[in-house]
Amino acid sequence: MRKKKLSFEQRKRRLGVLFLLPWLIGFVLFFLAPLFQSLQFSFQELEPTRSGYELHFLGFDNFSKAVYVHPLFNQYLTRSISHMVVNVPLIIFFSLFAATLLNQRFRGRAVVRAIFFLPVILASGVIVSIQEASFMSEFMNQSTAGGVVEGSGGILRGIAFERMMLNSGVSPGIVDYLVGAVNRIYEIVSKSGVQILIFLAGLQSIPSTLYEASRMEGATGYEAFWKITFPMISPLIMTNVVYTIIDSFSHNDVTKLISDVAFINLDFGLSSAMSWIYFGTIALILAISSYLISKNVFYNE
Repeated sequence: MRKKKLSFEQRKRRLGVLFLLPWLIGFVLFFLAPLFQSLQFSFQELEPTRSGYELHFLGFDNFSKAVYVHPLFNQYLTRSISHMVVNVPLIIFFSLFAATLLNQRFRGRAVVRAIFFLPVILASGVIVSIQEASFMSEFMNQSTAGGVVEGSGGILRGIAFERMMLNSGVSPGIVDYLVGAVNRIYEIVSKSGVQILIFLAGLQSIPSTLYEASRMEGATGYEAFWKITFPMISPLIMTNVVYTIIDSFSHNDVTKLISDVAFINLDFGLSSAMSWIYFGTIALILAISSYLISKNVFYNE
């Protein structure tokens, strides 16, 4: 019997499933049971006993306590969301701008690409441990005894920049956003390495014949970017937005608070409830962002 030949779309779906298979197997083996156990704990009070622990059903009391009673959870959650709203557009814009520059032909291009990816390497391993111990931040902020001079200089520069923008007639909302962006330059650059690589791969996959045809038609570089480059990499913009949102929520005050409530205060029920509220918030933000961006994504099929 003759075997039916798979269509291109069917082959793509199979390759997609094959690509996700290692993650799916790992999720089922290592994460699925703890996930349901965490959901169970969020509705219970866990009481340690000699033989293990006992669970006492509380309903939604842990969720209510996390939202209405705990003094820090709402504050940290709101702060994390506000930081994400500021950082994500800046990271996407910077990474796309940097990838566009790095895609040009010039001497030493490989070295410059490595320099832009260096913050990703520095954000792991020993450097993370140093930063978590606050040694690096103290070293950078305290070039003098007590760190007064340099810290004051940074504050004064920020105030001067803000005052200059306000005196120029710029809207206070825009000024606050720009000042926040200036204060987050190190954070933005250090979290843009992966996004730059993704954008760079997308830019290199665009057929050069499209640009040659546009030049023959008299299109400028500006027109070529918005008519060719931007539509062709729009699926990667969505990918990078989702990645950046998740990355911005991976390590912050909320995750530390959830860990402290569980392993220092030994309140696993409240910690689980906080985790699920945090998860629901991230899922809602991702759903809204994906819906808004997906309507403007161009797929070259």
